[in-house]
Amino acid sequence: MAETQVLTGYLIYSHVIPAVLGFLGVLLICTGIMDRKLVLTVLGIVLFFSAGILPFLILPAILGV
Repeated sequence: MAETQVLTGYLIYSHVIPAVLGFLGVLLICTGIMDRKLVLTVLGIVLFFSAGILPFLILPAILGV
């Protein structure tokens, strides 16, 4: 049972959340550039980079490494 919970957490944090954050980041970057809104552009850049960095910060805690 515990292995299933670790596998589920691993899949969510390594595949689902980064994809959603990356997609939202790209949408915000495009919207911010087209509407000339710096706040949306910066928020999109932060989301996009957090999508790439967060799995390396969260997964070691979940996997116990």
